[in-house]
Amino acid sequence: MSNAYQQAGVDIKKGYEAVERMRKHVSRTLRPEVLTDLGSFGALFQPDLSAYTHPVLVSGTDGVGTKILLAQQAERFDTIGIDCVAMCVNDVVAQGAEPLFFLDYLAVGENHPKQIEQLVKGVADGCVLAHAALIGGETAEMPDLYSTEEFDVAGFCVGIGERDRMFDGTQVQAGDCLIGLPSSGIHSNGYSLVRKLFFKDHNYAFTDTLSDGRLLIDHLLEPTKIYVADVLPLIQKQWLHGIAHITGGGFYENIPRMFSTNYQALITKTAWERPLIFDVMQKLGALSDQEMFNVFNMGIGMVLAVPSEHEADVIKALPNSREIGYVRERSSTEPAVVLKGLEDK
Repeated sequence: MSNAYQQAGVDIKKGYEAVERMRKHVSRTLRPEVLTDLGSFGALFQPDLSAYTHPVLVSGTDGVGTKILLAQQAERFDTIGIDCVAMCVNDVVAQGAEPLFFLDYLAVGENHPKQIEQLVKGVADGCVLAHAALIGGETAEMPDLYSTEEFDVAGFCVGIGERDRMFDGTQVQAGDCLIGLPSSGIHSNGYSLVRKLFFKDHNYAFTDTLSDGRLLIDHLLEPTKIYVADVLPLIQKQWLHGIAHITGGGFYENIPRMFSTNYQALITKTAWERPLIFDVMQKLGALSDQEMFNVFNMGIGMVLAVPSEHEADVIKALPNSREIGYVRERSSTEPAVVLKGLEDK
């Protein structure tokens, strides 16, 4: 048999090995609605619609951004997949839907089956946390597009919700409490600035330790928190008016996405203790508070808009949550987000 394809840089046998290595990780994520196994041309999922009057499918897709460069350089491959899942499923749940299934796309310069297994393991770990089935995906070996050690990961998620319970910006009202859910760290946004601060502007090494004793690389590769298990029960109990997933654009871009232009979020920035990594970066870059809150999650990965009658219920259900502000009416000339106590450092 000709080995012309292998000579061109694509090893089919290694591709088969990678798929076999994935199988045990994928099987951990399966739900009863999944009808196909790995290897089919399309993945089949038969949702149970009996619990819905007007079911709506909600989709989300995302990647990991330049955080993936740090995973490559540190040769840590088993958590970046969690980030990919988190960025998708957190968006889906923020719309008021339950994530059902996930598909990944993995592009590599050279097929290293053990490395690919670790990457898919991370995706599977994220799917388990999100209670979403990993029902398919694609691994593409592209030696002319990526170097032998380069790879990229992207994902796609589909969820389901009740049409009249979807968060569309009309439910949030003046007087709603804003409850913040802590992030696990930087999550997966702002890494072009993160890498510049630590490795271009300052000569940090992955093995340097911060004042908390943790390695810098452990801070930087901490996986994005998945909020599905925390938030979905609150959605089902109809305790929420809206959700904002704090991703790229920080507080200023994401919080206004959950309410109409008639309202304003007033947030007390001292209402929670922000993780050390943000203080370190702010000092390194001599960055203002405004710029930090415009790029990073600052320790709050998700914000819930909660009517006053359910504020105590939500805080009791999520003991690590914090009341960080409230919603009030605003004029057209006022900003959509005001951070109380904001000052430049």
